[in-house]
Amino acid sequence: MTDKPTVLFVCVHNAGRSQMAAGYLSALAGDRVHVLSAGSEPADRLNPVAVRVMAEEGIDIVAETPMLLTVDAVRESDVVITMGCGDACPIFPGKRYEDWQLDDPAGQPVDVVRRIRDDIRARVEQLVIELSA
Repeated sequence: MTDKPTVLFVCVHNAGRSQMAAGYLSALAGDRVHVLSAGSEPADRLNPVAVRVMAEEGIDIVAETPMLLTVDAVRESDVVITMGCGDACPIFPGKRYEDWQLDDPAGQPVDVVRRIRDDIRARVEQLVIELSA
């Protein structure tokens, strides 16, 4: 891993889970980590409930755009964290891969999305500790 690791968060639509995780990692790690997010089938916009619950945490993700997962994004990443995208993510030797089992916030009420957000925050906080070690 480089001095400044690159972390890629991947979910299907890149509209909720991966965007919330990227928002938290950017907020918690600052410029110590390069953060990417992408989706295997990106949506046309972010999940507005995900945007809302992140704003409650003081993290603004409204300007983010769902992006298509590319082989290059995986290749340049040190850590690849998938969230329900199955086998869509290419595998390269020497990378750290994790699959976070998280509910999909799409179509969920705000209280469910808050629970998902809080789960993501706890996982990102642990990731920051591991990346700092």
